[in-house]
Amino acid sequence: MINRLTVPRLHPSPAVLEPVTVCVPARDEADKLPDLIADLRAQVGVPRLRVLILDDGSSDGTAERARAAAGDDPRITVLRSEEPPPPGWTGKAAACARLAVHAGVTDALPGALTGAHTPDPTARIDAGRERPDSTTGELIASVARERLHPPVGDPADTPSGERRNSLADSRRGFPSAPSVVVFLDADVRLAPQAIAAAVAELRRSGAAMVAPWPWQRSGSPAEALVQPLLCWSWASNLPVPLADRSLRPSAVVSNGQFLVFDVPAYRGIGGHASVAGSPTEDLDIARALRRAGSFTRMVAAGRLASTRMYRGATELDTGYTRWLWSAYGGSPTAAAAIGVAAGTAYWIPPAAAVLGRGRLRGIGTLGYAAAVAGRLLARRLETGTALRAADVGSALAHPVSVAAYQLLVLRSHRARRRGSVRWKGRPAVTTRS
Repeated sequence: MINRLTVPRLHPSPAVLEPVTVCVPARDEADKLPDLIADLRAQVGVPRLRVLILDDGSSDGTAERARAAAGDDPRITVLRSEEPPPPGWTGKAAACARLAVHAGVTDALPGALTGAHTPDPTARIDAGRERPDSTTGELIASVARERLHPPVGDPADTPSGERRNSLADSRRGFPSAPSVVVFLDADVRLAPQAIAAAVAELRRSGAAMVAPWPWQRSGSPAEALVQPLLCWSWASNLPVPLADRSLRPSAVVSNGQFLVFDVPAYRGIGGHASVAGSPTEDLDIARALRRAGSFTRMVAAGRLASTRMYRGATELDTGYTRWLWSAYGGSPTAAAAIGVAAGTAYWIPPAAAVLGRGRLRGIGTLGYAAAVAGRLLARRLETGTALRAADVGSALAHPVSVAAYQLLVLRSHRARRRGSVRWKGRPAVTTRS
């Protein structure tokens, strides 16, 4: 209830005049990316907007669909990379780092071109200490190769080839580097005011990073059971306004689907190199900022941004399996302890309400009602709109949702032990050489 009343919401704002670059990493997103591009082309209040889209080795024609959706919009550049993530990097962190270099947000090209290695200051984020690593240099060197050798695609004398397919020309016509960089997932949908509102919130709050939390939409029973748990998990356990006034890394709330950074702060921690191997790079990059003395902020953005993160039970299972093992410090013991606590809190009360008698039944009913109310408050906070029948139904099924979550945690730890954690045809985390 406290979060429902106090968590700030993303609201439309006046135009922002500073240069803003939106970066979209995309791998096998041909079906989703055109809708996001249409939303980005419709953005208002960002006159100095630039959009960079990286097709990260897709096999489904993502780049071609993106170019078609971009049309002749000179603000949009579509890039393609065939380089796999370097050892020790996740695919998403590597793609975001490549985009940051192309955007002029980070630039280590001179050292890479001379064979120098760039240190990775947080190869293990929780260690909080520097250790040298060559993989950041390898990543930037691969970007250098891409710049020196533009990809084969539309001929250079065609509009699409000239505007979007040449990496060597990707920064032409943009005289100043951005002061704000936004990272978006391909499955996010935006209202026309979303980018301007997010940048205005970044500046109004004085934070180094703002994480607008999109409305997590569901299209299947499995999604309706699990997806609302994302917002509920922090809304029911953390007083967010207090947490956002703290530099404690453990009090971070973040969402990698939509992240907005102040460029000097992002550059100061080394960008996505600081979270190269993290399966939850969104949380860990916010923690890196806080360790560096910068504040981060979460805002509810359901009225201006939404997403359908996974489509169906199979994709949901695969998606959560790739990273849930890392929750609670990656400790199976901690995960088991949390599982016992959740089972006690959310299974025993409804069981008492059904099987108990007298006062026990009343207490069980009250406990179950409290859990359902918590789910509904979290959903209302997330969406910013009136509750729907599906929201009420999934809240009533909260004990089943908790059981589904525990099953996903178990499957994720088992896949991690077997070394079979994969995402979109790649190992979820590559090993260091």
